[in-house]
Formats: sequence, structure tokens, C-alpha cells
Amino acid sequence: MTLSHALQALTAVASREVIKFLSQTGRLFSALVRPTLWLVVFSAGFQNVFGVSIIPPYDTYIEYQVYVVPGLLGITLLFNGMNSSLSMVYDKEMGMMRLLLTAPLPRWYLLFCKLCAGTLLSVLQSYTFLIITYAYGVDIPLSGWLYIFLPLTLSGMMLGALGLLLSVHIKQLENFAGTINFVIFPMFFISSALYPLWKLEESGAVWVHWLAMYNPFTHAIELIRFALYGQFNGVSFMVVLGAFVLFFTLAIFGYDPQRGILRKAGRPATA
Repeated sequence: MTLSHALQALTAVASREVIKFLSQTGRLFSALVRPTLWLVVFSAGFQNVFGVSIIPPYDTYIEYQVYVVPGLLGITLLFNGMNSSLSMVYDKEMGMMRLLLTAPLPRWYLLFCKLCAGTLLSVLQSYTFLIITYAYGVDIPLSGWLYIFLPLTLSGMMLGALGLLLSVHIKQLENFAGTINFVIFPMFFISSALYPLWKLEESGAVWVHWLAMYNPFTHAIELIRFALYGQFNGVSFMVVLGAFVLFFTLAIFGYDPQRGILRKAGRPATA
């Protein structure tokens, strides 16, 4: 594989995903409406009630909105990563994945191109949502828009790799919704997207706090949250990077036809 061939493959796969996304205007609309509703409607539920803040130390609606923006950026990445896996399942049913994976390039690189294309869409949607928050008056430092580019990209790659891994085991589109519901909602709600982790521990939800600490989506959000203010969270970076490597490696093995044939034959797979 030469550099020229690698770039041509990456450009072809990425352009196909972008064109397909732009032709599905409803997908773009839903991708932006979902976090916007959480920002405007859900955050309103945490306004002061008779002068008492529901989630200290965020004493005002605006303060809580500033806190929750990284979590909503995370849910944008999460839902798009899962939508990318839906696209993979559809391509498998229609035979497009078979054509893609028979290209004269390493299988891992073709999957990596697919992952990069999905991450590109995730990052573009995230910045579009940031524009909405800016127009709505949420005080996010403009310098943070630059700082979060790499955390958004790495987090998008990690969540996209998780979607890629799920697509290995989802054989039909009809099974997709149920499987995803057992991934998206637990990852989102058992995380620091909507409330600080220390608040979970303080309230006595020890087991929820423990699960959230080991949730890679929590660390993706914290990586973005720190980066918004020009800070680097080394622990979250290592967790997100490690999760990406693990998910992507397992997905590569899952899309290996030799291992699939051996598994069906009942013989152990060899390296």
C-alpha cells in the first residue's frame, strides 16, 4: 500500500459518507435538535426552586448550562458513532461492505477509513452545536473551540470504534435499536455528562459513581471539559486512547473472514 493509494481510499470513503450525510437532511436536523433540547429544556429543570439550587454549586440556569455543554458534545459524538454502526449494518445487508473490504488494501486500513469518515461527521456536528450554544448565549471561551479539536477527534474515534465493534455482532437492522438502547443510555446517564461525579458519591449512589468512573464515555467528556478551558486531563486521555485501541482491535478481528470461517467450522482461530 503506497501513500497515494492510502490517501485515495481515505478520500473516497470520507467523501461517500459526507455526501450521504448531506443528502439526509433529517439526520443533520435530529443530530442538532437532540443536544439543543437537552441544553434548553432539560437544563431548565435545574433552575433554582425557591432560591435553592438543585445541583450545587451551579446556582443558576446559565452556570449549569456551561457545565453541561461538554456532556452534550459527548452525546453528539455518541449518537453519531452509533449511527455510523447502523450504516455499517445497512452496508453489510446491501453488500456494500463486501465490496469495500475486497479492495486491494489492508482490511484494517479500510475499516480505519470508515472510522475516520464517521469521526469527521461527528466533529462537524459538534462544532455546529457549539455555534448554537454561542447564539443561545452560553459563555464558552472561544479559545476552547480550538483546544477541544483533538479531544473531540479522539473521543469520536473511540465511540466510532465502539460502534464498529457492535456492527460486527448485529446481523440485521431489526436488531439494531434494541442493542443500541443497551449501549447509549447506560453510557450517557452513568457518566458525568449531566452531573458531577462527586455529587453522585455525596448523594450515596456509590455503585453508580463506581460505574461512572470506569465508563470510557465519562473520560471522553472530562477530556473535552478540561480542554474547553485550556487544561489537559492525562488520566482521561489515556483511558480514551486505550479504549479506542481496544475497540478498534476487536473490530478488526471481528471483520476478519478467516476467523469467521474457522469459528463456524468449530476450529480455533490462529494468528
